Amino acid sequence: MTPASLYALVGVGLIVLGLYALSVHAHLLRKLLAFNVTGSGVFLVLVGLARRTPAAAADPVPQAMVLTGIVVAVAATALAVVLMLRVQATCGRAALNDDLGTLEPLQPPPTPPAGGPAASAGSAEGAPPALTGTTAHAP
Repeated sequence: MTPASLYALVGVGLIVLGLYALSVHAHLLRKLLAFNVTGSGVFLVLVGLARRTPAAAADPVPQAMVLTGIVVAVAATALAVVLMLRVQATCGRAALNDDLGTLEPLQPPPTPPAGGPAASAGSAEGAPPALTGTTAHAP
């Protein structure tokens, strides 16, 4: 077994492991890590397939694709972590529901009262004072 085929075989194993973890875990951070493991498996398969024959040098195009993919994966992971933290701040947890696979907020957003500040402070038609064009200046 050549090192190139070993890289490709390990890459396929990482892809399978990452897809399994992606489907099993409900926590968003674990799903993100599983997605990164799957991406690492794809990178290993590309590196393993870059060498066509044992005597020839490796093809630089798949290597360039792997380097570009690593940069994109780091940026996408940073964005996913920020979005996961936003979901956790909104919902109070960073896990998907087991029954529906959706996120639900802990409590509904507060509704303004019926006679809220816009209705009492505004002028005609209930517009806020900043939109009516009238200002109260002392002479």
